[in-house]
Amino acid sequence: MTGLRQETTQVLVVGGGPVGMALALDLAQRNVDCMVVDASDGKVRHPKVSTVGPRSMELFRRWGLAGEIRSAGWPGDHPLDVAWVTQVGGYEIYRFERGTADTRPELRHTPEPDQICPAHWLNPLLMRAVGTYPDGPLRLGHRVGGFEQDDDGVTASITDMTTAESFTVRASYLVACDGAASPIRTACGIDAPARHEAQVFRNILFRAPELPRQLAAQGRRPAMVYFLMLSAALRYTLRSLDGRDTFNMVVSGDDDPASLVEDAIAFDTPTELLSDSTWHLTHRVADRYRHGRVLLAGDAAHTLSPSGGFGLNTGIGDAADLGWKLGAELSGWAGSGMLASYETERRPVALRSLEAANTNLRRTMNRELPADLRAATPEGEQARAEMASRLQKGGARSEFDAPNVHFGHGYSSPLVVGESVDISADWRPGSDPGFRAAHAWVRPGVSTLDLFGRGFVLLCFDGSDRLDGVERAFAERRVPLEVTRCEDAEIAKLYRFPFVLVRPDGHVAWRGDRAPDDPGKLADVVRGAA
Repeated sequence: MTGLRQETTQVLVVGGGPVGMALALDLAQRNVDCMVVDASDGKVRHPKVSTVGPRSMELFRRWGLAGEIRSAGWPGDHPLDVAWVTQVGGYEIYRFERGTADTRPELRHTPEPDQICPAHWLNPLLMRAVGTYPDGPLRLGHRVGGFEQDDDGVTASITDMTTAESFTVRASYLVACDGAASPIRTACGIDAPARHEAQVFRNILFRAPELPRQLAAQGRRPAMVYFLMLSAALRYTLRSLDGRDTFNMVVSGDDDPASLVEDAIAFDTPTELLSDSTWHLTHRVADRYRHGRVLLAGDAAHTLSPSGGFGLNTGIGDAADLGWKLGAELSGWAGSGMLASYETERRPVALRSLEAANTNLRRTMNRELPADLRAATPEGEQARAEMASRLQKGGARSEFDAPNVHFGHGYSSPLVVGESVDISADWRPGSDPGFRAAHAWVRPGVSTLDLFGRGFVLLCFDGSDRLDGVERAFAERRVPLEVTRCEDAEIAKLYRFPFVLVRPDGHVAWRGDRAPDDPGKLADVVRGAA
C-alpha cells in the first residue's frame, strides 16, 4: 500500500447502509471523526420492507431524526393492521387491529412506537443527515480493496469507482457494515455458521393504483400487512410499502410474477410489475465480532429472518453500543475491557433475535392451508373459524407485538454491576442492571430517555453527601458524568432505587440504595478498567 495518497480518520466504516450510517451519526455526536465508504451509488432500486422498531426509533430520537422518519411518507390515517386472508379482497380469517399512526394509544414503555419507513425513504433520509463527500463523511462509489492492521490502527486501500483513483485510509479502527457476505469478515477469518436451513424467496414489487379505492368501495378496511393463505407459494406477506399504491409480496417458487400477483387479489385490478428479485434467507451469527482493530456490525455480524422486523433493529442496536465504546477508546478514558464488551453484550442479542425471528417464520411456513378455507360453504365457514382460533391461540400477532424482543435484552457484561433478571410476559423496563433504563415523561415532550446519550448519567431520587466524591472519581478518570436530580415520585417508583447510573447507550450500569461506597471502583468497572 505504498506510493498512494493517504487520508486519515479515526473510524473507517465500510458499508453505507442504515447500520453504517447510524454508527456515523452516533460517532458524530461524540465528536469522533469517521469516513463511511460504500461501493453503491446510494440508490434503492428494490426497497426492502423496513419497519423501524421502537428501540431504533428511540435511538433515532437521540440522533435527531425520529421526526423526519415519521414524516417520511407513511399516511398517518392508514391502518397498521395485520390481516390473515385467503386473498386480498377475499375471505378475511383473522385481523390484528393496531390502529393508525395518528390514533393508536400512547405506549407506556416508549415515547417512540415503531414507524413504517421502507429503505427508499429511510436511506436517503440518513444520507442527508450523515452528509455525502465532500460535505460529509459518506463516500459513495468507493470500494475497499484490502486492509492491513497493526497495533496502532488499520490501513485500507480504497478505489474511487468513478475516477478509478486509488488511495489509502489510515484509521484507528475499521467497522465492517458490509452486509451478510462481508468480505471483511471473511478476510478476518471469522466464521458465521448457519443455524437453520437456508431458504430461497422472491420479492415481487408492484403497483396497484386502484386497489385501495376498490377495497374501500367494498367496505373493507385496508391492512398494512396481509398474510396470504392461498397456496405453498402464496402463504407469506403482501405488504403496503407506502400506504398508497405500492406493494411488496414475498413468494416462494418460480411461478410467473404477474400470475402470482393476479392470484393474490380476489378481484380484477390494474397492476404494474416493478421488479422481481430472488433473495436467500440465511440464519447466521458470527463466531466473533472483533478481530484486533476490526469490528463487525449489522448484517456482517448477523443475518436473520425478516419475520418480526428484528434484523435492521438489531443492527441499529449494534451501532448504538459500539458508538459510545469507540468514543471512549478514542477519547482516552476506556479501560482495556471496553471494546471486548461489545461482543459480550451484542452477540447474545443477535442469537436471541435470530431464534425469535425463526419462530415467526416457521409458524408461517408450517401452517396448514386446507382447501376449505376458500370454500363458500358451511364447511368453509367452519374451517375459517377454526383457523382464526388457531391463529389467535398460536401467537400469530406476537410477530408484530414483541416489546420483549425490542426492549427485553439485558447485558451480562463486565461493564455492568448487578445481576440480570428473568423476563416475564408482563415485564416492563425499570432500572434492572444491564437493561435499557425505563421511559417515563419528565415533563410534556421530554422523556427520561432524553437525559441519556452523551456520557454517564447518575439519576438521583434522593439526596446524599457523597455525590461530590462520585463526580470527583469520574472526573479523575476523565469519564463524562452528569448528576441529575429527579423529584418525580412516579418516576422514582418506576426506577425503584434512589440512585441509578445510566450508560451513554441508555442501559443501566449500576443502581443502589445509597450513593456508591467506592466511586473510584465503580468508575473503573463501567469504563472497562476493573
